[in-house]
Amino acid sequence: MSTRIWRAAGLFVFAAFLTLALIGQSASVPGHWVSAWSTAVQAPRSGPIAPSSLTFENQTVRMVIRPTIGGTRLRIRFSNEFGTTRLAIGSAHVALVKENGTIVPGSDLPLKFSGDASVIIPAGAPMLSDPVEMKVSPFADIAVSIFLPNKTDPSTFHLLGQHDTYISAPGDFSGAEEITNPKVTKAWYWLAGLEVWASERTAAIVTFGDSITDGFGAKAQYGDWPNQLADRLAEGKGSSALAVDNEGIGGNRILWDGLGISALARFDRDVLSQPGVSDLIILEGINDIGWPDYKARPDKDGVIPKEGPYAAQRITAKDLIQGLQQLINRAHEHGIKVFGATMTPYGGSGAFTDDSEAIRAAVNQWIRTGGAFDGVFDFDATVRDPDHPTKFKDDMQSGDYLHPNASGYKAMAAAIDLSKLRGK
Repeated sequence: MSTRIWRAAGLFVFAAFLTLALIGQSASVPGHWVSAWSTAVQAPRSGPIAPSSLTFENQTVRMVIRPTIGGTRLRIRFSNEFGTTRLAIGSAHVALVKENGTIVPGSDLPLKFSGDASVIIPAGAPMLSDPVEMKVSPFADIAVSIFLPNKTDPSTFHLLGQHDTYISAPGDFSGAEEITNPKVTKAWYWLAGLEVWASERTAAIVTFGDSITDGFGAKAQYGDWPNQLADRLAEGKGSSALAVDNEGIGGNRILWDGLGISALARFDRDVLSQPGVSDLIILEGINDIGWPDYKARPDKDGVIPKEGPYAAQRITAKDLIQGLQQLINRAHEHGIKVFGATMTPYGGSGAFTDDSEAIRAAVNQWIRTGGAFDGVFDFDATVRDPDHPTKFKDDMQSGDYLHPNASGYKAMAAAIDLSKLRGK
């Protein structure tokens, strides 16, 4: 009996050692983990942009992402951080994309979690997969597919995805080359990041903000300014050393929750915990300024309230500057170089008033001249109409006088001095 016990114990120790060796194999190769792609997860809530309701059960979700640097070893970060119950992922796969949601034959790899094919993610927690050996080129579309065996609401997701997401009929199709007749949405579900093992000189820029960073209004795929910045970097010498991560959330604010918790509340998760971050670009505050001036909508009885839903959340220029200074201080504690981007104009939009414009002008002046940032990118000066400086140039706005179009985003990306970025 004792011999069998010792033999079983030995096998258990060997299996545990092998699992740990596989998980920690990156430590034998010089380098570090770098966030090659990430997105800011959020919880559904009411606001000017409202997500549609959706429930999954015994279905596969295939999401397509585009990392801005490459590598030969990667891992995926999932998130149940806004879930109130445990999330069961029955299986998860990663593959190269052939077109749309179809994967390149033979490229599919199953993801493991401490050696297991399935995982339970606790409520409120993220979860990293084990590393997999997979050659990924910069800007290659990558499919991440998850099978959800149980009835599940999308409590943790990102609303404005840059690529179609494919939702299957009942069944586990996570390793299938194609999902037949899928339901198509634009959101990413429970997916937070793709990390690659890279050389020590490789780093990441986090672009942090609201819908103008998220890319609302661009229409063209990958037309947001962070992706267009990544395209510029790819054209330059040594560009492979710097990834660009988009941590924008449409409807986000610095001082108040919106469609996503406030910038101050999510900063540790979306910036400081990202691996390999060297630079940060902050473009945020226009929703803090404008939302209190949104007109009230009729209630269920057709009565229009005297004030809009955010009228009690008015802020001053001093409030906003204090919030921005907090973000700068917290990033500097982690050795991150911080750049401020001036807020773009919004004259002509439904939230514009002369009083709120005075706040925008004052905060922009502080960004330009206050000396708190390590550098400044003047997006406002780039896209504003010189004859009407409270408004966009007409050929650079999407039609709502608040969000740029693809041309406006391209001009913003072009306004960034690449020589100031640490990766250069």
